[in-house]
Amino acid sequence: MAQYIKRTQIRFTPDPSVVVTRFYNPGDKIRAGSILQKISDMPDTAAALAIQQVIREFSSRHQNLGKEFVRHFEQAAMVSALETGGFSEEKKMLAGAYFTAEHSVMSVAVYNPSIIIHPDQSGLEAGFLRIIISLRATGSFHKSSIIFREAVADPNFNIYLSREEKVLAEPFVERRDILAKERFIKILKSMGLDSGFLDELEVQLPESILPGQAIEILKNLGNSRRLTKAEADALESGIWLAESYAQLTFGADTNLTTRVIFPLSPFDHDGFEDPRFVRFTDDSGEVTYYATTHSNNGKSFIPRLIETKDFIHFNIRPLRGKNMLNRGMALFPRKINGKYAMLGRLDGINNYVLFSDTLDDWDEGQIVQTPVYPWEFQQIGNSGSPIETEHGWLVITHGVGVMRRYCLSAILLDRNDPTRLIGHLSEPLLYPHPDEMNGYMPNVVYSCGAVIHRDQLILPFSVGDTYSSIAIAPLDEIFHRILSKDTSQKIISKEEEEKTGRILLVEDDLIQQKIVASILRSNGYEVEIAADGIVALIKLSSGPFDMILSDINMPNFDGLQLLEYLRQNKIEIPVLFLTSVKLEEIEKTVKQYGARDVLNKPVNRELLLKRIREIIV
Repeated sequence: MAQYIKRTQIRFTPDPSVVVTRFYNPGDKIRAGSILQKISDMPDTAAALAIQQVIREFSSRHQNLGKEFVRHFEQAAMVSALETGGFSEEKKMLAGAYFTAEHSVMSVAVYNPSIIIHPDQSGLEAGFLRIIISLRATGSFHKSSIIFREAVADPNFNIYLSREEKVLAEPFVERRDILAKERFIKILKSMGLDSGFLDELEVQLPESILPGQAIEILKNLGNSRRLTKAEADALESGIWLAESYAQLTFGADTNLTTRVIFPLSPFDHDGFEDPRFVRFTDDSGEVTYYATTHSNNGKSFIPRLIETKDFIHFNIRPLRGKNMLNRGMALFPRKINGKYAMLGRLDGINNYVLFSDTLDDWDEGQIVQTPVYPWEFQQIGNSGSPIETEHGWLVITHGVGVMRRYCLSAILLDRNDPTRLIGHLSEPLLYPHPDEMNGYMPNVVYSCGAVIHRDQLILPFSVGDTYSSIAIAPLDEIFHRILSKDTSQKIISKEEEEKTGRILLVEDDLIQQKIVASILRSNGYEVEIAADGIVALIKLSSGPFDMILSDINMPNFDGLQLLEYLRQNKIEIPVLFLTSVKLEEIEKTVKQYGARDVLNKPVNRELLLKRIREIIV
């Protein structure tokens, strides 16, 4: 792992005491009717006493519990088709309590965090930054919701969290979007569902329709005959898609940390997965907050876009496109050359950049990064939306290596053409420490976003798909590693130019890296840095070098092993060693192995340059 990144002591951990109420459907109208009939037959006084006891027992755990019970009673009455007009308010609440279940929001995991700069920066002194952290919270039935925490970072990069709320608020849900039939059918067809059933559905749907009307038509089509399994899957997916359109409104009396966004449909297998929030600024300067996320019903994926301006009103809708069936899409924070841009992993292995004229349809995609190093050989992906910097688009990435170990790293893309990769870290920015190897998913650190505060990167990350924390890293160190290929802009003489060359610097100590690289670049040499011997071998295979300047004692693959590798593979590149060991103890040995020379650390600038000029002719 990079030596310069600092883990904080902040922890977002699972908490089984955080619960909300959910409508409980007993499964059929006979059971529902039986419960309602029992309540109807109760004396009014007995019902009033019973509901008072329920309120006493549960009111400290929920807001507006009586209203929730009445709402669930109304849903139950629709399920049962029983006449309930004579129910008193107390009986309605009591009946609703039997159709209510507590759902733990975050008893299993709090993970895959995203982060954005808070829209409200009022009341803060200079150098402070208010932020919003979104988290994927998994609870009962392994359903995932979205929860929020607020925090403030001070000028010294200490982070102070807002109070954690135990009583959460659910939004009012509406489905007002007008669906276009053509687009609705296109999304279903992209899931590979039964084409015959979809053809029938297409005939019955009008050109424009509300989600609720589409659901009704789907149910009627399903009830018209006995369905094959393929047709039943198509029916379920159609209902699921229609329920993926929603407008959510939270009460004005709620604060952000009490708001929870639950799965939109009972067919959501896992709920909302890995939302990546971004502050998007359009061409007129108007700001909207978007999150890309996805859900599955055990058969197909639906990518979704969450949109909000105030974190009170949310609009949610599915995305479409031939490149939309993979996870992990991340929107750029502005248009590029007049088009929306998105990061994604379209083939399950590589990172791509996609472009579109709209936010909803994505068909263009171009590969931008492939796995290069052992810690990412299985696959790579983005870990949040790109961050615009003077050097380019900084993208936090993840790579999967041995034992399905997930590490976090970073790449830099061109600001005007993000399909051009400027550079990438050759080592993980963050990987699981020994005390982070356990969890629901062992050997995983993961993130869905980062922000810049002053000259530092604030990177929330999760451990083992179980809990989350925050790390801080200096931007200059990240850019130093990513831009290690850059040559100095110094003007040098023709004589000096003839003596410059391309040098592979193999050094695991960050300070020594910077000192030696600075000396070399200021004298016109192109420098590529490898933090250990394994990375050095990979870089050697990717291009020619005029010389290797290497530390001797390194993890994984030391300098002497590197020399032996060169000899066995008949690679003729001169090697100059740097060491902290006394020269008389090591000089004879390294020269026997074939090194040109060995110099002591701390390095003498003039002596180093003299020896390099003698070696590179």
